[in-house]
Amino acid sequence: MTILEEIKNSYKQGSSLHKLIYINVAVFLGLHIGVIFLVLLNRIDRTESISEILHYLAVPSDLAALSRRPWTIVTYMFSHGYLYHILFNLLILFWFGRFFIEEFGVKKVLGVYILGGLAGAVLFIGFYNLFPFFEEVREASIATGASASVMAIVIAVATLVPERRMTIVFIGPVKIVYLALIIFITSTILDFTDNTGGKIAHLGGALAGFLFARYYMKGKDITRGIDRFMDSFFSLFRKRKNMKVTYKRPADDYQYNKQKAHEQAEVDRILDKISQGGYDSLTKSEKEKLFNMKK
Repeated sequence: MTILEEIKNSYKQGSSLHKLIYINVAVFLGLHIGVIFLVLLNRIDRTESISEILHYLAVPSDLAALSRRPWTIVTYMFSHGYLYHILFNLLILFWFGRFFIEEFGVKKVLGVYILGGLAGAVLFIGFYNLFPFFEEVREASIATGASASVMAIVIAVATLVPERRMTIVFIGPVKIVYLALIIFITSTILDFTDNTGGKIAHLGGALAGFLFARYYMKGKDITRGIDRFMDSFFSLFRKRKNMKVTYKRPADDYQYNKQKAHEQAEVDRILDKISQGGYDSLTKSEKEKLFNMKK
């Protein structure tokens, strides 16, 4: 088996978290390989090569430029120009993504990643067009990177299970909520005048992650529309299987009402448990059962 085949199999068998990491790495490598060829062909200037290519993937704050490159509202969240940028984002994504999957399930990673990225882009564009402070730099400002998407995942985990602990080398177990606050403050609040557009996008991602977790606690999934769209999109690339039609005899009224009564009793039991011990007192299976019953 060749290296490419191993990578392909690893991508297919990996979770949504692993696939997001693979996609970010692939885009990063593709950018730099493309730069090499374009420089060799004298198509772009060597000193500003990455910036010139990122121009077509980064989301611009200027509305006129955005209308010419509408795809950038999605592509920007997978595009990194520099090694330290992608390395930091993917390490945080991997560390917190594992906890996210344990609490929300593997299918929610992609939805929250995209929700955070979209929220970051909207806030970035909104700030730069609403506030006069950004008027002079609006036309030249762009945002790139997965930071807003990653921030959404970090804040979602910290909101749902703040008491969970992550073991840090040379330090030991630390509460997730403290780690999330450190990441948020150091990457978003401190020195706000440096990379202001990116930090505004971080705020959007953090807000999206917080809202997702809060609504999730109430049994509501605000990423459901994104999930449906992505399922429809990816289904275009899947091989269609031969359709087999089966018929199931519908249950009679007695069986239907009995099943509904049992489900309602289980919901009532879980809600009583929440009122007595709070949401954190639920087991993982009870959280999943409550969420599924509320759909």
